[in-house]
Amino acid sequence: MTSPFPPSSRPGGTVLVTGGAGFIGCAISTPLAEAFDRVVVVDNLHPQIHESGERPVELDARAELIVADVAEAATWDKVLADVTPDVVIHLAAETGTGQSLEESTRHTHVNVVGTSQLLDGLNRHGKLPRRIVLSSSRAVYGEGAWQDADGRLFYPGQRTSTTLDQAQWDFPGAAPVAMKASETFPAPVSVYGATKLAQEHVLQAWAKSFGVETVVLRLQNVYGPGQSLINPYTGIMSLFCRMAMGGKSIPLYEDGEVRRDFVLIDDVASAIVAGATSPQVQGEPMDIGSGEFQTIGTAAKLIAAHYGAPAPHVTGQYRQGDVRHAWADVSAAREVLGWTPQCSLEQGIDRLANWIDAQPGVKPA
Repeated sequence: MTSPFPPSSRPGGTVLVTGGAGFIGCAISTPLAEAFDRVVVVDNLHPQIHESGERPVELDARAELIVADVAEAATWDKVLADVTPDVVIHLAAETGTGQSLEESTRHTHVNVVGTSQLLDGLNRHGKLPRRIVLSSSRAVYGEGAWQDADGRLFYPGQRTSTTLDQAQWDFPGAAPVAMKASETFPAPVSVYGATKLAQEHVLQAWAKSFGVETVVLRLQNVYGPGQSLINPYTGIMSLFCRMAMGGKSIPLYEDGEVRRDFVLIDDVASAIVAGATSPQVQGEPMDIGSGEFQTIGTAAKLIAAHYGAPAPHVTGQYRQGDVRHAWADVSAAREVLGWTPQCSLEQGIDRLANWIDAQPGVKPA
């Protein structure tokens, strides 16, 4: 494969990727192997994602895989005895929004303690990297900012069970606005979102003290070929595909008008690689998404059409911890990283569905 990096821009050196055998880690493994001299991946191959417990075939063969737990100090004593990272990409995290409400200790341990153990290990071994790239989440915003009838921004906070039971999905007399790190105040409404915001704060406080560059990327709803088909807590697009594959009508929560920013894995991978290799970066968080919103209903209709399945139907159900609307203003990433999303929702759904159809043993949901 021809390297996408001209010799003058190829950073070289060593990149260390936590959680690098997962969905995003596998997607970035090949471009990282082209950009760096050495790629080291630390991942515990958790069975919720890796059913077989074996190295994923999608992980580039040039990446060195160390199976270990990022939240254990011994992991970093082992890894850093042999590895001197120039850049660290921190992907390792528990990601289920709904699951985090039931397993808050697990999510906090992996996401927050896993981050602090990594940083303590780097400091303990005197191996401070030049840059750390953190994969954060739009979940840090919670419901985000809304605009009232007079154009004033306000933060409505978390929707309650009472209003949701009454099917009051939106906030009366108000309209949502795009999430933008430089303007939107973070106010998470899930344990997962709270732990991702804690990750950001821990990393930035530490990095500023030691002169380490940070790139914090708040990702919207990532989907596409390669995502887990066995994890019940993530991947609504793959779940919809498997429902439609079986000829089912896709159920839509709330009123089907929930807005989301579905961003294809290819675009996310290019953003993370840009964050790791760009000559200059800023320390403030940046948002990564498709640059536009779609409703859950629109995505479900496209998937149903692909499979010739019945039209989706609205159930009126809801899930605690879900926000009503979420999409990103990606202008900062464009300006700082020179990154632009390339793929439309229609193209992405075709790619995802075709990939799922080609997987052996996939069963309809």
